[in-house]
Amino acid sequence: MEKVTEGTWESLPVKLSPGVLRALQELGFSHMTPVQSATIPLFMTNKDVAAEAVTGSGKTLAFVIPIIEILLRREEALKKMQVGAMVITPTRELAIQIDEVICHFRKHFPQFSQCLLIGGKNPMEDIERFKKGGGNILVATPGRLVDMFRRKAEGLDLPSAVKSLEILVLDEADRLLDMGFEASLNTILGFLPKQRRTGLFSATQTQEVENLVRAGLRNPVRILVKEKGMAASNTQKTPTRLQNYYMTCRAEEKFNQLVHFLRQHKPEKHLVFFSTCACVEYYGKALESLLKNVRIMCIHGKMKHKRNKIFTEFRKLPSGVLVCTDVMARGIDIPEVNWVLQYDPPSSASAFVHRCGRTARIGHQGSALVLLLPMEEPYINFLAINQKCPMEEMQLQTNVADVLPKLKSLALADRAVYEKGMKAFVSYVQAYAKHECSLIFRLKDLDFTSLARGFALLKLPKMPELKGKSFPDFTPVEIDTDSIAFKDKNREKQRQKFLEQRRKERREEEEEGRRKFIKNQAWSKQKARKEKKKKTTAKRKREEGSDGEDADMEELLNDTRLLRKLKKGKISEEEFEKNLLSRRTEVRPGTVSGSDSEG
Repeated sequence: MEKVTEGTWESLPVKLSPGVLRALQELGFSHMTPVQSATIPLFMTNKDVAAEAVTGSGKTLAFVIPIIEILLRREEALKKMQVGAMVITPTRELAIQIDEVICHFRKHFPQFSQCLLIGGKNPMEDIERFKKGGGNILVATPGRLVDMFRRKAEGLDLPSAVKSLEILVLDEADRLLDMGFEASLNTILGFLPKQRRTGLFSATQTQEVENLVRAGLRNPVRILVKEKGMAASNTQKTPTRLQNYYMTCRAEEKFNQLVHFLRQHKPEKHLVFFSTCACVEYYGKALESLLKNVRIMCIHGKMKHKRNKIFTEFRKLPSGVLVCTDVMARGIDIPEVNWVLQYDPPSSASAFVHRCGRTARIGHQGSALVLLLPMEEPYINFLAINQKCPMEEMQLQTNVADVLPKLKSLALADRAVYEKGMKAFVSYVQAYAKHECSLIFRLKDLDFTSLARGFALLKLPKMPELKGKSFPDFTPVEIDTDSIAFKDKNREKQRQKFLEQRRKERREEEEEGRRKFIKNQAWSKQKARKEKKKKTTAKRKREEGSDGEDADMEELLNDTRLLRKLKKGKISEEEFEKNLLSRRTEVRPGTVSGSDSEG
């Protein structure tokens, strides 16, 4: 480990308390880093600071030590429910890490209480923990902190508790804004007292951070810490102890190269970054099957309750592979990471720097490798100009085994793997289309056939990006994919139930289609049928209207017959009148009398 120091803690212009010095000795930090020696004296002498330093430079201690010292120097001791310091971070993992560092110092200062407020836990548990143990020092993520400010009905009056706030720290400030926490930060700042010390810490300063500096800090001191040996004009944003490499290969070769690399570095500790949560799920499952005697763990932003446990467990491992998204790219300090492998380039150049910064931290050596497609090679020059990030080319590894047939076999044997692969492919293409550097990462130049082979797909999914395109070089596997079953029996049972329901609905739709088939005839036939129907209706109406006329004609004929009989003397005049009268009083068939119709 290379020493990157700026003197001992005793050489600071402000004196540190014995408890702080003991805690530093226990942690093994005998000397300061540049960012610590520049920031701590300013923070402790009532200055607001905006600090920018490369990843792994010791920014956490640069604000944890001032927090302890400022709270110790208060004229009036904090009560249990009073908040004296607040640290806000963009991710749970970073919050847990900072909370652990503060906890180590607090062992020497039992008078202070601390509380961790992050997502993935029951809010009521956080409320009860705060009410029971207090929270002189709060470490929180923005979303959960805003929620806690609105929990007065549950007995937590956080707006009153923060009136005693002395110091506010925004760690990874640019990431807080990138992740859409601007509205939450504005809400939080509205609850806090104006008379406080504020610190912004980040590896990169963006325009959004600059705006936050103007809005939230009073006459801040700006601290820019560069790597030792760098010229004044050089603003390299990765540690000098970091060896940065890139490798260019076709999409169908990438996964084979990754597996071969990990097999060659089994005893080491690695982070492997993918662009989407679905890719983490799919390739993490694949690596579990292909790498024997290697601990594989997965972590991404859509995990709710498992993330904290996985992160804590991986930090303790001596070796292994953590497959992750950019949720692990910021501020996370995992001991002894040997390699950071970027299977997919990140969506932004600044995220590239933060990913690399998970290794070569505080004097340690480390290496990083990004895998690029041939058309993406201009990205290297872009990073050299945009992020001052020098990189060396690593040649393709030789004697690499083809593991893609094995991956296809996994998909055929378990529907879970098949579905994960399809989702991963779709999510990768959609993320690629939204890349910040769209002049280099162009969707129209992507070789979908090679990409589909690299994902070991059994067939291409239906998606808008592939609509109207043909891929003669891609040979789908000859199989009815509905026949691929889940290994998990419960999931397969649910799927079969769903398929039966779908088959039933299709049968009903087919029956309905047959009944409505006439509607799908040619227009000319429909017209002829309508005309015929019209004529039939008219004829029926005429027939119904002629019933009354026929009855009158029949009555007239009967009267004529009676009159002839009378003239021939066959009946008397009395009989003639009697017969005539009886017919006149008869009710015709199909008619009703006036009284009945009224009733």
